[in-house]
Amino acid sequence: MGCVPLLSDEDAAPQARAVFDDIRAKRDSDYVNNFWRALAADPALLASVWERLQAVMAPGALDPLTKEMIYIAVSVTNGCGYCIHSHTAAARAKGMTPEQHGELMAVIAMASQTNALATALQVETDERFRA
Repeated sequence: MGCVPLLSDEDAAPQARAVFDDIRAKRDSDYVNNFWRALAADPALLASVWERLQAVMAPGALDPLTKEMIYIAVSVTNGCGYCIHSHTAAARAKGMTPEQHGELMAVIAMASQTNALATALQVETDERFRA
């Protein structure tokens, strides 16, 4: 059970409804997912997170699929089930194959293991890596 209500369009403030409309328009969908509905309790926060997400996830030096895969990796590391599911769906919609997903999970698992070992052993960083 969530900590805040998931606001419907009818229950959301006008500022939040405007963000919902923008989400629908930019995603070419009639669906507004639960994350945005939870943030609607604070319309200013909803608007700022939506604006920042659009800027960060827009095409740039990294393509949109790579950005979604990074989002999945960070979400797995942080243990955010919601973000794992939503960004896996987004990555699949952007063309992520089952093979890519499998390799991504293997890289995440490997990085988690070697990060834990390096941390536990307090391995000093090589000077050549500090540039």
